[in-house]
Amino acid sequence: MRQSLTLEQKKARLGVQLVLPSVIVIGLLIIYPVAYNMYLSMFKVNLVGSNTFIGAKNYTNIITDITFWQSVLTTFLYVVFSTFGTTLFGLIVALAMNKKFPLRMIVRSIIILPYVAPVIAIVYAWQFFFDPVNGIFIHVVVEMLGLYDQRFNLIGTPEYAIWVAIIFSIWKSFPFTYLMIIARLQTIDTTLYEAAEIDGCSSWKKFLHITFPELYFVLGTLILLRFVWNFNKFEEVYLLTENVKTLPIYTYFKAFTGVMDLGQGSALAVIQFVLLIGLILVYVKKVLKW
Repeated sequence: MRQSLTLEQKKARLGVQLVLPSVIVIGLLIIYPVAYNMYLSMFKVNLVGSNTFIGAKNYTNIITDITFWQSVLTTFLYVVFSTFGTTLFGLIVALAMNKKFPLRMIVRSIIILPYVAPVIAIVYAWQFFFDPVNGIFIHVVVEMLGLYDQRFNLIGTPEYAIWVAIIFSIWKSFPFTYLMIIARLQTIDTTLYEAAEIDGCSSWKKFLHITFPELYFVLGTLILLRFVWNFNKFEEVYLLTENVKTLPIYTYFKAFTGVMDLGQGSALAVIQFVLLIGLILVYVKKVLKW
């Protein structure tokens, strides 16, 4: 005779049945591609015919390539400055927008425009702005202010293009940070600030001892999310300038342009994955203390 299930066993079985479809979808869309990519990284991939197993040769070729290390340096420069710039700028704007002033709702609406605008449209607008022939920026700094003797291609010069890409990322992404921070600011108990004023605390002390502790985990989570997104950022940087070779762009050129090497492209993707996971674990443990 079949033994009847207890209430706890029924709940456990129902939980498995509810979660199983999501697990299958995640397995098909995420786990399988990652595993297959790791598998391909051990082969010389031939577009025609069978693949050739070469072990870790793709990884050794990448590690000994100076261009790879240059792209790693460029990636960390881009990620660090754009992440902290976005967070800092979003925090400053959120603190300002949390104050009452005329037309505040209109200003709040305008602020989010960079985030919701189509990437391709604003990229071309920025390219025109910095164009060495007809660009507004060059006209101002050269013709009007006389800061430079001749026109130059800001986006076309690698040492300058990285900073343009960073500023673009900050400008494009800060509205998301602003929205998350201001949402948290509006939940802070105002009596805390009233008590601080009675005690004679300055605005800086109120921020340091009330606002910042309340925002700590929000800021920490935003930095983590922005770090991951910027580390994998491709379309914004690639469309804006081809002179900033971050890891995603380096991987794209290696795998899909010229003499296509899908094996090395797969190995590069694995290296990016390992680097990202390692940095996330360190950040979560040391900063967020989860």
